[in-house]
Amino acid sequence: MLNLNNIEVIYSDVILVLKGVSLDVMEGKIVALLGANGAGKTTALKAISGLLKTELGKVTDGNIEFGGKIIDQKSPEEIVRLGIVQVMEGRPLFEQLTVEENIKVGAYSRSDTIEIKKDMENVYQYFPILTGMRHRVSGYLSGGERQMLVMGRGLMASPKLMLLDEPSLGLSPSMVKEIFKIIELINRENNTSILLVEQNAFAALSISEHAYVMENGRIVLDGLSSKLKENEDIKEFYLGLSQVGKRKSYKEVKHYKRRKRWLS
Repeated sequence: MLNLNNIEVIYSDVILVLKGVSLDVMEGKIVALLGANGAGKTTALKAISGLLKTELGKVTDGNIEFGGKIIDQKSPEEIVRLGIVQVMEGRPLFEQLTVEENIKVGAYSRSDTIEIKKDMENVYQYFPILTGMRHRVSGYLSGGERQMLVMGRGLMASPKLMLLDEPSLGLSPSMVKEIFKIIELINRENNTSILLVEQNAFAALSISEHAYVMENGRIVLDGLSSKLKENEDIKEFYLGLSQVGKRKSYKEVKHYKRRKRWLS
């Protein structure tokens, strides 16, 4: 469904952020993109959704295909209409609007009124906690409620592919568990493909089929999520476990040693 083919991204014609990134998302699958802060994960999502253009960024090499069509030069509005929706990190809302008004905004590109109403009820089924908050001003929601609302708003665009950027960030363990259960449900019931950017490697690998690891603007490792969960480097660098099962600080690992392991 989605193919990033050796793309490079530059900001302000100066800063090279992505350095030949390739990845694939198959139809109906959940794919995880892992990496530390600054690795380039969010930039990859914005390259797909077209939002790079709002930040003086552009794809300068390679291409991005969706359903066999090149999309990297299209506007964000065109990309949404093709069926790609990005749920952004930080859970941005129209805080002066109510919960229901925020949900309706997600359907701005649609005109099928009857289906929009059905999809709105589906959002409330996925996120029943929002049902009793329909008329509450969204600026007063908790972090978990905001995450549910931005995901529900994204669903209103009837996406074929959802780009989820750090949905677990800042949430309690119980809320993280709930959010990831809903992500699985959306994927399974709607056959919605999902590209999931996460620092919570364990949670992401638990629900995804395939995963990529990004460092310094490059993909350094990829494979089946079930196998990556057992990879010793993944355990050490992203799950915080050494081979003997002791917690180990990520910062204590020497950079040259880490790179040697990836390259081997």
